[in-house]
Amino acid sequence: MIKEIKGLHHVTSMAGDANRNNAFFTQILGLRRIKKTVNFDAPEVYHLYFGDETGTPGSVMTTFPFGAMPRGRRGVGEVGVTEFAVPHGALPYWSKRLAAAEVIGLEESTAFGETRLSFDGPDGDGFALVETDPRGRTPWTGADVPEDVGILGFHGARFALQESAATAELLSFMGYQKVGTEGDLTRFVIEGGNAADTIDLQELPGANPADQGAGSVHHIAFAVEDRAAQLAVRDRLLHTGYQVTPVIDRDYFWAIYFRTPGGVLFEVATNEPGFDRDEDTANLGQALKLPTRYEPLRDKIEAGLPDITDERITA
Repeated sequence: MIKEIKGLHHVTSMAGDANRNNAFFTQILGLRRIKKTVNFDAPEVYHLYFGDETGTPGSVMTTFPFGAMPRGRRGVGEVGVTEFAVPHGALPYWSKRLAAAEVIGLEESTAFGETRLSFDGPDGDGFALVETDPRGRTPWTGADVPEDVGILGFHGARFALQESAATAELLSFMGYQKVGTEGDLTRFVIEGGNAADTIDLQELPGANPADQGAGSVHHIAFAVEDRAAQLAVRDRLLHTGYQVTPVIDRDYFWAIYFRTPGGVLFEVATNEPGFDRDEDTANLGQALKLPTRYEPLRDKIEAGLPDITDERITA
């Protein structure tokens, strides 16, 4: 069994318009943009990172805003819902705030004893706010969201799967423990890591496969402390039969990727070196940061990217 996984590191989705995407996470959800860079494999597309003040692993939502990309179609074989944690009692505030911002899909429910508010992102993304204990986390306070109701980071994620047994076996191998079942949901929690420690598997045997597009989660990343831990995880995955990429330098973390039996793309990312490696904490997310290999093309890349403004945009 793998023992190095510490919970979630980040979640990455594809998106449409960059300004609408940026405004949704910073102005409506009150997250901090902690990095403005480009897709390392497609430098004509932004890679935007949002999270708490420093981009703590387990708080970071990232997006690839492709502009005119068609919307994805929800289905099985994907991360269906990305879940953010908020303090107990925060949902009445968020219900009013999201409704005022014309966010659609608002629905309150409970699962495993937790109250949650589901809603759609600007590209039809599936999101939820889940009331939970702060567990030492504090929200970013640079937006207009009061600290006592602010987003603390991730709670976890809900996978939509045709069949969940193989993914359940993988999660158990990764150190997650099954803690309960409610209807078509099975919950797994990892102990001893960060607070973004929950994965729910939703089994939907009659559903159609998802079609990826704007609003779809591209991959979900799990955290390890450092490169040594990552190599240990990679070695165990390879010996179990998974096809795992070599280690890839993503500037702010090192990454490996593999596809799960249910179709979801997993990443294992290091907590090091962090998002302050090329910007001080006070100025995170302000300047366009490029990988070294793209610096000679900076003028061309900047000319092709849309300007990101701070103008208020509704959902």
